[in-house]
Amino acid sequence: MDRIAAARVFVAINDRGSLIGAAEALGMSRAMVTRYLAEMEQWAGARLLHRTTRRLGLTAAGDATLQRCRLMLDVADGVPLAGDSEADEPRGMLRIACSQSLAQSVLAPAVTAYLQRYPRATVDLLIGNQAVNLVGERIDLAIRITNHLDPNVIARPLGQCDSVVCASPAYLRAQGTPLHVADLARHNCLTYSYFGKTLWEFTHDGAPVSVPVSGNLSADDSAVLLAAAEAGAGVVLQPRHSAAAPIADGRLVALLPHLHPQPLGIHALYVSHSQMSATLRTMLDFLVVWFASPSAGRI
Repeated sequence: MDRIAAARVFVAINDRGSLIGAAEALGMSRAMVTRYLAEMEQWAGARLLHRTTRRLGLTAAGDATLQRCRLMLDVADGVPLAGDSEADEPRGMLRIACSQSLAQSVLAPAVTAYLQRYPRATVDLLIGNQAVNLVGERIDLAIRITNHLDPNVIARPLGQCDSVVCASPAYLRAQGTPLHVADLARHNCLTYSYFGKTLWEFTHDGAPVSVPVSGNLSADDSAVLLAAAEAGAGVVLQPRHSAAAPIADGRLVALLPHLHPQPLGIHALYVSHSQMSATLRTMLDFLVVWFASPSAGRI
């Protein structure tokens, strides 16, 4: 059995969502794709897909096998590049998706420095706060702040994002200053639409602490929540890299310094391509070094 081919077919089935889609992407017949899938399941010693009339879904064994297949293909596809000096020179377009706040504070200067080092490369930055479909939207790399990773993509850790609870001086004069974590439940808390909307999590003296929160405004963008907090709308939980400037100039006040909001991981997400381009490979390596710097690694 050609295990590399079987792994490639299995990954394509998952990425395309069907055997027919994989056959079209790989230029194979449906029968050939079915045969490679059967060989892959024989090699894994388990059923890898749930098959229904409407859709395909990964079994638990399939999920674990998919990640191993992606890693195996990364190694296999990198072999031809080792002897090709031209392949080591980054060139061509790289499409990168990132949230607005992280792009403005960290990624934009990092990409600028990368392009100064590798002038034959080009970058198209796609700014948005929602998760993207890397395959469907033809995105090479997504930079995301999250602790919940999609098992269908490869995640390379870049750093850690710390957060801070804050509010405007005007809000605190009118509503009082929360001194304990339980006090937050009595305040108007401005929350993200897709994260921590009803529960904020912290650690205190090494122990986990959580508090239910509610408020009259939620949004999917850091800049909107910060602007509302500065205007006196309520208490906000924001990444330090977003809140640093308004805290430094007094527009916001950092609260509850004895509490440590749950940190989030910063990850570079990508899909295993048939061959990882030199541009993507060098960008990943560059970002790992950039985020490891004291000013960016723990933002």
